[in-house]
Amino acid sequence: MIRFERVRKAYRTQEGYKKVLDGASFELPSGRNVGILGRNGSGKSTLTRLISGAEMPDEGRIIRKGLISFPIGFSMGFTPFLSGRDNVVILSRFYHEDAKSMLDFVRDFAELGEYFDMPVGTYSSGMRARLTFAAGIAIDFDTYLVDEVLEVGDRRFREKCARAFAARLQRSNLYMVSHNPATIRRYCDMAAVMSDGGITIFQDVESAIQFQASLDDTMLAQKPSAADDDGFAGE
Repeated sequence: MIRFERVRKAYRTQEGYKKVLDGASFELPSGRNVGILGRNGSGKSTLTRLISGAEMPDEGRIIRKGLISFPIGFSMGFTPFLSGRDNVVILSRFYHEDAKSMLDFVRDFAELGEYFDMPVGTYSSGMRARLTFAAGIAIDFDTYLVDEVLEVGDRRFREKCARAFAARLQRSNLYMVSHNPATIRRYCDMAAVMSDGGITIFQDVESAIQFQASLDDTMLAQKPSAADDDGFAGE
């Protein structure tokens, strides 16, 4: 169970402060797999970092129960000048896991070959995603936080990830960020939509997907046309 109580989170940008959450209060229940939807820049990845504790709110508090994973995805903060092997050893110590068992699992699952002993900073985004996914499912978390990573790699590797993840979800919960409605439908049984500093919780996935589509249509309708008020384009 995750509960946000009057949480505020904002970032300074060139245009001023960008509000991610503006006094939001909501609960993500245990026993449910929650998809997190929203337009680019709405704060979906920030939300997963707040849930994991990797970032702190500016105001309010977040109550967590159970062992929650780090955000498994492209933004995972492995130390770039250390090898994949060294990063996994550090992670195993942090979560009190057996280093050898975790290393064996991650090396075999991620299929990085000699790159496993090279600095993570030399990895492609796909290789980093393989490493973070493998490291994440090597630990038996109560709740997994996943940020798009199931969409990486070729079809064979995606199916391998799907099978491994399905096995974990028999005993764990999932909070997933994805731009792909099909992925949300496959893994989640409820969803939340982030927009304008708030979050709307839906008890079923389809209602959330339809709500997000309506927000997208509204944004498109509000975009200025190619012509200005005088009817001249390009000025």
